[in-house]
Amino acid sequence: MKKLNYDSVFELVKGRRNIILTKNLNPGKSVYGEKLIKEGDIEYREWNPKRSKLGAAIMKEVKETGISEGSVVLYLGASYGTTVSHVSDIVGMKGFVFAIDFAPRVLRDLVYLAEDRKNIAPMYFDANHPEEYKGRMATAVDVVFMDIAQREQAEIFLKNTDMFLKKDGIGILAVKARSVDVTKQPAKVFEEVRQKLQRKLKIIDYKILDPYQIDHCIFVCKKVN
Repeated sequence: MKKLNYDSVFELVKGRRNIILTKNLNPGKSVYGEKLIKEGDIEYREWNPKRSKLGAAIMKEVKETGISEGSVVLYLGASYGTTVSHVSDIVGMKGFVFAIDFAPRVLRDLVYLAEDRKNIAPMYFDANHPEEYKGRMATAVDVVFMDIAQREQAEIFLKNTDMFLKKDGIGILAVKARSVDVTKQPAKVFEEVRQKLQRKLKIIDYKILDPYQIDHCIFVCKKVN
């Protein structure tokens, strides 16, 4: 087991495959059918990059994520909790994840996940209206991560980083090109998103997520003002 240059993320070589893993905060239980691997007294969970934009970014050696033990993370577009669960592993019980989604079916699964993982708070809100959950956020957050397939992805992300991200905090935006504009080439969409982001944030890394996530990219930004 090899520790990667991301807090609490590990790599294991199995034949021709390199897999990434996080320490299981809830030993003995998987979240989405992922493999559990035990080494000594520590249990790890395999992180599938084909089911996680953040996992794909790590496989593509993104410069940094800003997520570490003790981090407070605002996760927009939590879905069924696949990536949220790995973020929960990383931040540990000293950290916390505010997991926001607007789909009732999804929230039910997130509530079940939070029963086992006490560092997750499922929140039923529309990320396009951050003013509605501002009162639920007790503190500025270290990281804003967003994975929402909507046309105005960049605008929604900027609203939330402006309202919740602390100075020098990290914002991570996963962009699905076809959700922004199906008529344009992904590279054109990504460049337009870049132009919007850099008006307010410093872009410190950018990765195309192929082959793990087709027509997706990820921007890692820092709030400097």
